[in-house]
Amino acid sequence: METLACNFHSVTFNLSKFSNSLFSKFPLHQVRYSITPATTLSLRMTHSHSSQNPVIEQQRVIIPNKHGEKLVGLLHETGSKEIVILCHGFRSTKADRTMVNLAVALEKEGISAFRFDFAGNGESEGSFEFGNYSKEADDLHSVIQHFCEANRIVCAILGHSKGGDVVLLYASKYHDIHTVVNVSGRYDLKKGIEERFGKDFMDRIQDGFVDIKNKKGVEYRVTKESLMERLSLDMHEACLKIPRECRVLTVHGSADEIIPVGDALEVAKIIPNHKLHIVEGANHNYTSYQTELASVVLNYLKETLQQD
Repeated sequence: METLACNFHSVTFNLSKFSNSLFSKFPLHQVRYSITPATTLSLRMTHSHSSQNPVIEQQRVIIPNKHGEKLVGLLHETGSKEIVILCHGFRSTKADRTMVNLAVALEKEGISAFRFDFAGNGESEGSFEFGNYSKEADDLHSVIQHFCEANRIVCAILGHSKGGDVVLLYASKYHDIHTVVNVSGRYDLKKGIEERFGKDFMDRIQDGFVDIKNKKGVEYRVTKESLMERLSLDMHEACLKIPRECRVLTVHGSADEIIPVGDALEVAKIIPNHKLHIVEGANHNYTSYQTELASVVLNYLKETLQQD
């Protein structure tokens, strides 16, 4: 049985906007929808062919950050008290393939997961900014507080690419999460800028901003303030501030074409309670290695849950 619940007083929706992965699993002719009063948009899915599979309920959750901006996320609700928070990377969203696949993998293990858009990305309110690492760590804090106030246990936070740096920064600033997974995060934030903006980026930014363009026009704007914020961040110092009781897993692809695998090796030297896993052959987005990535993450999280 599948149930779609929506409060028509506050929410409008279009079925065509739902993820294609949903309808690939549940063809339209096999799905029944019913409308019932509810405060959130939720999708309940049960697999009648197996009684061992958990009941999955995806709920659209809106959480205000400390700036009053609404952060939009999807809660993959399995009924577990524990929940894992998933953080996307640069110019990405909660709909990123890696975020979705990890959430689904956690579902199959009966662990609830929440994937959300940082402010200025995806469905969340706010303006997109190039740097914004510290603000995104604060966004993550607002999300964690929301679930803690709902008597949930945030057992782990996971971030991919820029999200990997965000979860490490979070662990260095807030000491309330004891399991962190850094997937392909960057160690030296001074690198990668020249490759993206050109060698003369510092000269061009002196006017206050640089517009990054593609064939369709301006793709996004980089302000001098946001660029300086990134350049001023020292991930080495941040990693040193992560408490010893915080367990950190770093996963990185050996063939990462955007952030070299050497960054993962540097992080591994600094954090005391650290485990490193290199996925041989994987690129930055784990294009052909999503299953292996999910397996590595799940094995680590299940191990830590047993320790707790």
